[in-house]
Amino acid sequence: MALVLTAAKAALSSAAQCALLSTSAAARSTSTAAASAATHAASQQAANLKAPLWSHVTVLEKTGGGGNTKWRCNFCDHVATSSYSRVQAHLLKLSGNQTAPCKKVTVEILTQLRSEVEMAKRALEKTKAKPVSYSVGSASGASSTANNNKKRRGDGPSTALEKAWANDQRSQLDAKIARAFYSGGLPFNFARNPHYQEAFNFAATHNIPGYKPPGYNKLRTTLLKQEKLHIDGLLDHVKSTWGERGVTICTDGWSDPQRRPLINFVAISEKAPVFYRAVNCEGDKKTSRYIFDKIKSVIEEIGPHNVVQVVTDNASNCRGAGLLVESEYNTIYWTPCVVHTLNLAMKNICEPKMPKEDDDTLKHAAYNALEWISQVKSDAMMIKNFIMNHGMCLHMFNYFSDLKLLAIAETRFASIVVMLTRFAKVKSALQTMVISPEWDAYKEEIQVAAAVKEKILSDVWWDRVDYILKFTAPIYEMIRVADTDTPCLHLIYEMWDSMIENVKKQVYLYEGKELQQTDCYFFNVIKEILISRWAKGNNPLHCMAHSLNPKYYSAKWLAQDKNHEPPHKDDEVSKMRLKCFRKFFPIEEELAKVKEEYTRFSTSSEEFNDHESINDRWMSSPMAWWTNHGSSIPLLQSLAIKLIVFNHTNLRLLSRRSDAYKRGESLMWDVGGDAFESLTCVGLLEVANLSIDEPELEGISFGEVDAGAVNMEDEEED
Repeated sequence: MALVLTAAKAALSSAAQCALLSTSAAARSTSTAAASAATHAASQQAANLKAPLWSHVTVLEKTGGGGNTKWRCNFCDHVATSSYSRVQAHLLKLSGNQTAPCKKVTVEILTQLRSEVEMAKRALEKTKAKPVSYSVGSASGASSTANNNKKRRGDGPSTALEKAWANDQRSQLDAKIARAFYSGGLPFNFARNPHYQEAFNFAATHNIPGYKPPGYNKLRTTLLKQEKLHIDGLLDHVKSTWGERGVTICTDGWSDPQRRPLINFVAISEKAPVFYRAVNCEGDKKTSRYIFDKIKSVIEEIGPHNVVQVVTDNASNCRGAGLLVESEYNTIYWTPCVVHTLNLAMKNICEPKMPKEDDDTLKHAAYNALEWISQVKSDAMMIKNFIMNHGMCLHMFNYFSDLKLLAIAETRFASIVVMLTRFAKVKSALQTMVISPEWDAYKEEIQVAAAVKEKILSDVWWDRVDYILKFTAPIYEMIRVADTDTPCLHLIYEMWDSMIENVKKQVYLYEGKELQQTDCYFFNVIKEILISRWAKGNNPLHCMAHSLNPKYYSAKWLAQDKNHEPPHKDDEVSKMRLKCFRKFFPIEEELAKVKEEYTRFSTSSEEFNDHESINDRWMSSPMAWWTNHGSSIPLLQSLAIKLIVFNHTNLRLLSRRSDAYKRGESLMWDVGGDAFESLTCVGLLEVANLSIDEPELEGISFGEVDAGAVNMEDEEED
């Protein structure tokens, strides 16, 4: 019986073991199959993420070799045999793949397809294996523990290369600096500030244990006062030349970010412009007397004997203040800003005001001659506003054009020319946009969209745009030259005459007239506006500086144009020159002497009759000529140097004179904002050393018109 029980137990045990082994084998088989299925699913998912656009075509058959597949587009039924790259090129309308783009993919579908591709890329990145750092365990041995403790003590990298470059520490420092930018809302353009770069360079090359950067209070008190003293020291060498070279005081109205009205004063000399003062005039009425009092205080501080002229805009209260300055100081002139005068002339031409009913017929005729220019501007504004105010239209425009449409601030000089110039550059993109299927599919504001399309496709409208740009180009070029730091006072008189003549050439060329004809009414209207503005802005200093430019007495300059004549033979110039002589030299003996000096200079007599002196009048700059040849006529030489060297926030102005500002990473670091790659899309231009339309520096404001530039008085003088 015991043997039977023993045998039965053995049999049961054997059966149980067999069952257990069978179950284990089945489980292993099931696990293997599940693992295989999971691997296949993961592989399929990865394949789908790498080629997400396969879902938008129908696979017809798999051909042999090279991974080519015969497929049909679900949108346009196009059939092809290729790899995935041509499927992607077909659907995303990519060029260079010898595949026709899908004609049925609209802008909305294209945006969705691109979004799917980007989402697939991000999902694929998440599926990739990431390196994981493991902490060294105690079982790794005494050596590993020692090494781990060494790293925890901060003894640095273990290899020589890592120690040389300290890559980990560099990455950590980069991250901390970036975090300061992000959390503090600092513009990325600040990284190009040379002072920011110098601070970190100094810290990296000097061992300063326990150093902490200055805090809130120190920055706004002690260090601020210290920096002011430092800047004053840097400006001492500039101010030391004011007595010999003279000073121009430029003043203009502005407003700070808190909308407080300010009056800025800048002292300009041959060395550099110096920001002198900003007066907060909040709550004060900016009358002529008020502005004069502020200007007078600056003149007294600089020294009346050092100041040659005061420059303001053409507002009536500024004109009144300028006349008060001239009556108070016998040797100081008030000069209206040439650039502002030119801009007002441009505005009178391109945006004529509707005459009143009781005005004479000449004003009505002049308005009728110029009204079409205003209409072209209105059409351009209508096109720009429609595109920029409708998201889908703006998206279509950006798709067809690499350039942006500009919303030019009204305070910007020659704003209409800047806007129409950009329209001419994007003409092809605009026309391609309005004839595309995407534009036809756009159903918002159908009537306005149709009007926009009609204008953009109108050859007559574009011909008018080109005509405006051609006859305003001479005016615009003069604005560019006058709106820089380049000395130009001695060039203004001749430039104005040449500008009017060049406008005449463009108008007569367009209308097919000979220059000798005088019956071109359109040009006569423009000429009348330009001469009227010149009469209001003309200043004896312009004629005086023109008379002291040696170039205008040279035979080569006189031979360039039959209308050229030397300044001492020009009646208007001679009268203004004598007026200046009397103002600058009130003592009779000095007046007689300076007249005699001018006689020798203008007629190239006595010491100025040698070959080198005559040849240098054409070859040398005015400043160089007077320095090298003017010592024998000291009164005239001193006056010439003061007039000819005039140029049009101190730390910035000083830094702009350095080589680092003109090249390298700090190139024009203070111009532009975060929309800044190659100086092609900067923010509102801060005028200093820059012309108003350098190709890489277009001062623009997107969206709302900037109101930062505010005249001292809203109404200009007509």
